[in-house]
Amino acid sequence: MKMSENGQSTGELTPLDTELVLDLWSKTYNTHGKPDWSHIFGYYVDEIVFQDPIQKVIGKDAFVAMCNRLTERCKELKMNITAIASGENLIFMQWEMTMIFRNTPSTTLYGCTKLTLDDDGRIVHQRDYYDLWGDIFANVPGMKRAYPRFMKRVFG
Repeated sequence: MKMSENGQSTGELTPLDTELVLDLWSKTYNTHGKPDWSHIFGYYVDEIVFQDPIQKVIGKDAFVAMCNRLTERCKELKMNITAIASGENLIFMQWEMTMIFRNTPSTTLYGCTKLTLDDDGRIVHQRDYYDLWGDIFANVPGMKRAYPRFMKRVFG
């Protein structure tokens, strides 16, 4: 948020850049407990399009609901941003996300996020990329070796 001369919030958001993304996302995922995205929702436009390997969500209300569902399902969720870069209206993040669901072992997903920004520096499109099955099956006895063999046999 931008501040006026008297220290009051002007209601305007500072346009996103790599430094601000690192700061905001570090406050989203803590080391013990559930994530809280409430402080970043203002950086998403009302017509946000979010897509990952599982789903495509259109609209801020649907996006917020999706984030809240993930929070409810996770006993704990951590994210470590290992690299970040930007270009014209784009920010890319490489990350490691560790989730603990009810009665399941800790699962780490390795992926990246592409944020597309509008002219005001707000997110109009977020695309998350990760290998959901490979990372999850790595923690399942028997599947740890079977899944890579299947992928190699079917896809080369």
